[in-house]
Amino acid sequence: MAAAMTKRLHMRCIFWTGQCAQLYGIRHVCRESRSFASKSGEEVRVPKIYTKTGDKGFSSTFTGERRPKEDSIFEALGATDELSSAIGLAKEFCKDKGHPFTEELEKIQCVLQDVGSNVATPHSSARESHRAKTKFNSQPVSDLEGWIDKYTEELPPLTNFILPSGGKSSASLHVARAVCRRAERSVAPIVRIGEADPEVARFLNRLSDYLFTLARYAAMKEEEAESIYRRPE
Repeated sequence: MAAAMTKRLHMRCIFWTGQCAQLYGIRHVCRESRSFASKSGEEVRVPKIYTKTGDKGFSSTFTGERRPKEDSIFEALGATDELSSAIGLAKEFCKDKGHPFTEELEKIQCVLQDVGSNVATPHSSARESHRAKTKFNSQPVSDLEGWIDKYTEELPPLTNFILPSGGKSSASLHVARAVCRRAERSVAPIVRIGEADPEVARFLNRLSDYLFTLARYAAMKEEEAESIYRRPE
């Protein structure tokens, strides 16, 4: 179990404040660590949360490049991380109302980690082994489309522009949708120049549609009124 936990730490990109702990190289960015004994007596090394490697304003991609933290790669990673956080908050509001679709939201948060892994592996500097580990396929897009179709069948036709509203669940999903659009805008140029897989951009584009649909669905299920756009007199 302890060995499995350590492996998972090394297998996943973790994005905090624009830093990427390399998928298979946490030991390269963490100079210090602490340890504890597992139930089996095996010593497990746990990296400290701070690495000090970004103190001068640079961070590493999965391919090992050192880039300024304002680089478009890290802007995209930060937006993706913010999106996951916004979805996490919305998920908690939806849990309070007993919505079963919170499992979908959690799955999406996991997929966003994979989005980050792909973005953090710029193709221009990636070896084939890098790209194989972080390749992003089309299945998450198909999942979103299936969920969108399912909820749309239950919703009344959209005849007016609606404002973010409809209760806390719905409004928080609208916030997540808006953050998703920003994440998409930050990822699009990276995909356009061939530095990330095209399916990443497709996923974010479809995700904003899903979050919009889900916001309407949550308002309907909670019997909360949605505010309609009216031109001010």
